[in-house]
Amino acid sequence: MFKTLELDCRLYLVTDRELVGNKDFYESVEQAISGGVTLLQLREKSASSRDFYFVAKKIKEIAVRFNIPLIINDRLDIALAVDADGLHVGQSDLPVEVVRKLLGPDKVIGVSATNITEALAAEEGGADYLGVGAMFPTGTKSDASSVSLTEIEEIKQTVKIPVVAIGGINEGNAASVMRTGIDGISVVSAILAKDNPMLAAKKLFKIIDSVV
Repeated sequence: MFKTLELDCRLYLVTDRELVGNKDFYESVEQAISGGVTLLQLREKSASSRDFYFVAKKIKEIAVRFNIPLIINDRLDIALAVDADGLHVGQSDLPVEVVRKLLGPDKVIGVSATNITEALAAEEGGADYLGVGAMFPTGTKSDASSVSLTEIEEIKQTVKIPVVAIGGINEGNAASVMRTGIDGISVVSAILAKDNPMLAAKKLFKIIDSVV
């Protein structure tokens, strides 16, 4: 059970099947994990519930094989259906207190936050980690609010739970984000849009490791 261990958020991969392009999606995820990804979130914004479920089942098998936590984005029903390790919710999704009651005490719950007020509320409600951003412009979430390096550093200093930076993070800016003292970075295109996801993950992990 991952909840009983310290959650390793250093390199957090969020999936996007469209960004994978012509590559095999499941193979790309496996390669990314082999390259150093420590936490995995399955995000399916446009899939039907049925499609999301079957994709989640396959990804869960991969996660179990590699002994890596699987977090489902937004969809509590899918998280329950495949017995995922946790759920990530945004500010417009179900309140974290409700999610905790439905998922139980042993699952991981992540919450998106853009400021100290949202971060503290999430922590008080029972969140296990925060996804803070967007740090930089990102094509995967065009409506995301921007968060500065100073702001994420202040959030990290204010809460006791892990803080993960999200939004437009890549090889060129990962080090500057990690220097704020946060616990990890969350990426999508910086790994999955690359021709070699394993190599991309290795490069990012090396950057993280050099700062930490």
